[in-house]
Amino acid sequence: MSPWPNRTAVPLRRDPFCSLLPTRRAGSPGRVPFCSLLPTRPAARRPATGHFGRRRYPSRVPLIRVEGLTKRYGDRVIALDGLDLELEPGIIGLVGANGAGKTTLLRILLGLLPPTAGRAFVFGLDVTTDGPRIREQLGYMPEHDCLPPDTSATEFVTHMARLSGLPATAARERTADVLRHVGLYEERYRAMGGYSTGMRQRVKLAQALVHDPRLVLLDEPTNGLDPAGRDEMLDLVERTGREFGISILLASHLLGEIERVCDHLVAIDAGRLLSSAPLATFTARTGTIAVEVLEGEDRLVERLAAAGVAARAVGRTIHLVTDGRPDGADPTTIVDLVRDAIAELGIGLVRLEPERRSLEELFRDGGARAAVAGIEGAGATGVGQ
Repeated sequence: MSPWPNRTAVPLRRDPFCSLLPTRRAGSPGRVPFCSLLPTRPAARRPATGHFGRRRYPSRVPLIRVEGLTKRYGDRVIALDGLDLELEPGIIGLVGANGAGKTTLLRILLGLLPPTAGRAFVFGLDVTTDGPRIREQLGYMPEHDCLPPDTSATEFVTHMARLSGLPATAARERTADVLRHVGLYEERYRAMGGYSTGMRQRVKLAQALVHDPRLVLLDEPTNGLDPAGRDEMLDLVERTGREFGISILLASHLLGEIERVCDHLVAIDAGRLLSSAPLATFTARTGTIAVEVLEGEDRLVERLAAAGVAARAVGRTIHLVTDGRPDGADPTTIVDLVRDAIAELGIGLVRLEPERRSLEELFRDGGARAAVAGIEGAGATGVGQ
């Protein structure tokens, strides 16, 4: 089965800001092209609208709702085990180890894989009965590479746009726009067999965006990329969500990627929900301040110790405890002392900021469940408890 869902015709949508005139074609009496990726009207005139011509997050219905979702393969393999989850629009990270059930969940949400038990809804539509209607508004970037090597990016993305119901002219124009967005405009006529891994990943992202979806499912979008390519892909993902108002569900086993671009974190393990909470809940402040200097860290530690501030240097970074100090010193006062000491010593300052916990620290060495339990005890809203 192809990893891209069968795409159906897109219903008529009248958008006054559409840059393509709604011309009807023979054989397609009720269809018009989507508005282009790049708006022709100033963004200030459409404050509640994304760049794709769709009002940002217009529905009050949850983006995704899952109730007791279970998927078994045979009698022994359980990919999902009674998963309960409710998500609002935004950029959502789905994190879990390989085999945790991330890809299975995405395929069920696409309507490509029937659940063994339970129910799942996307945009308020049941995935088991409304699959075509869901896929009209949803884009999918699969993990594995299955692009035709003898086809150019323009031909492929245009073909996917046509499968989504766009007329030929609109499909070609939107293909050019979306390939420009992902950085492949100059290479769009080359056969994809000669593309690098990063370029092929960008083509997969482009085909997921070409039909103007409300939600994009990204399955390991940085798979196989080098550090520079990973940064570029994450920048594209973040821009798509922040600037264009498209909700994103990003599945990854790399916590650093989730922490960099997502607003909300869903953690699953062995098909079960660990927690669903805003990312800031996981990466709360640690009660310490990090001071990074160009040189002279030992002199700065001595000066702070003389002022009654305990400090510890690790390389060029100095860590200061601000919460729970026996003298009850205010963190602002400590920051002022550090600033004055740096100025007096003439040391170059790189950064001075509160330290936050990282997801890597929380989930390291099998500590995911303990970390999540601590977060929920602090008042995070876990779903499916």
